[in-house]
Amino acid sequence: MLSLSRKTATVLQPSAQMLDPHVWTDAPDRLSIRFSIYDSLVEYNARTARYEPALMQGWSVEADARTWTLDVRPDVAFHNGDELEAADVVATLDRARDPAMGGELGTQGLIQRYLGGASIRATDSHQVEIATPEPMADLLDLLVEIPILPRALLGDPLGRPVGTGPYRLIEVNPDSVVVEAFDGHWRRRPLVDRIRWVAQPTTSRRVEAVLAGEADVAASLPPEDAKEIASADGVRLVTSDSSVCAVFICNLFSGIFTDKRVRQALNHALDIDELIKTVMSGAGRPLNGPLTPYHLGCDPSTPRYDYRPEKARRLLKEAGLGSGLQLILDVPTVMPDRAPQLAARMAEQYARIGIDTEVREFEDRPAYAEMVRSKEIDDACCFDSSPLSTYRVLREKFHSGYHGPWWMGYESTQVNDLLDRAAETPSFGVRRELYQDAYGRIRDDAPWIFLFSPRRLWAVRETVDHHLATRADGVIRFE
Repeated sequence: MLSLSRKTATVLQPSAQMLDPHVWTDAPDRLSIRFSIYDSLVEYNARTARYEPALMQGWSVEADARTWTLDVRPDVAFHNGDELEAADVVATLDRARDPAMGGELGTQGLIQRYLGGASIRATDSHQVEIATPEPMADLLDLLVEIPILPRALLGDPLGRPVGTGPYRLIEVNPDSVVVEAFDGHWRRRPLVDRIRWVAQPTTSRRVEAVLAGEADVAASLPPEDAKEIASADGVRLVTSDSSVCAVFICNLFSGIFTDKRVRQALNHALDIDELIKTVMSGAGRPLNGPLTPYHLGCDPSTPRYDYRPEKARRLLKEAGLGSGLQLILDVPTVMPDRAPQLAARMAEQYARIGIDTEVREFEDRPAYAEMVRSKEIDDACCFDSSPLSTYRVLREKFHSGYHGPWWMGYESTQVNDLLDRAAETPSFGVRRELYQDAYGRIRDDAPWIFLFSPRRLWAVRETVDHHLATRADGVIRFE
């Protein structure tokens, strides 16, 4: 292992800026910076789909899944020297659930929607009780995303960004953020002394800088760069399957996709392996439903929609569309960045069975998210489902009683019942079985065109290789 005495690690990523810690985001660039400075109450282990202690050392939940008791870890210091107490947790959660709290790409007010009616109180200096109006066995899915701040500084979290994380903020520039190891971290002092998070939107320049030894990590790389990085001296290509689902959400309110046979047909009409090869240079894994293996309830035994064009033709004929079909696909030009190319390839494959596809591109990504949230799409829209929370994915996108922001008209009383029962079930094993049942039913009903989960790539120099941890959600941590 190389010595890292007084080491500064430089990370190049598409963007590098501070965001209010309670503005919801799924962007790995923002989250990597955020969770170097702040800690949350729990941490998610994507390999086991279970939660592990962080700022709370333990927790319990009543049998009705409504009342949670959180044991806050003692002897934890904020960067300004204040001791973490239960009152800080309560004040933080109250701020995070404020109806006015913003969010990126249509996620504004997300915590308020789940915890707006909850009672959150400190029962002593290091214990918090959360009582929710409705059962919420997956409460930790929300708590894992909320950074804890000192209550005295919540009025201006960006003016004085103070957390309990392994690094403290020392410098913010228009295109960079610099953090320094925190000697008093409750786990231990990080081995890398300083991290410079630097914005470099051009992927080729990120790669060039790492290959030249001018930077230590290049994040968010395209698969085309894999061979060059893998063959370079002193640099390692780090790859990881992701928790992202690249899909097309079907409009089930009106139009062709109100018929399940059409939805199934358009899944069978796609050669997903070919799409992964041609659009993603092989860096992807086919989906067999609305979740990835990193999600609780993903069932690997569920069959994927295999490429069967003859079956697709038969299903379309049964639906009364055997003489041809007009299809309109909405795609953003970024996030996912290859959406236009993906839609173009899909159109080529659909043409093989007589489907005429029009692709409509949208350059304004926030406006695209609001269009989807407002349920104003054409036949289907490209979407990258990224939350690691099974509870959120299935409830927000498939529960017809919840009418979530990304729900597009899917109706299933059986799925609703399974999701409601899961919310009432503290048992991890039983909840997983309920989610697996819902997973299989959603797959069969095909409210989405299931595509693939993309792989993530980083270029990492040997100087920091042993001290870098990558996650399924794209976040990187230095240990």
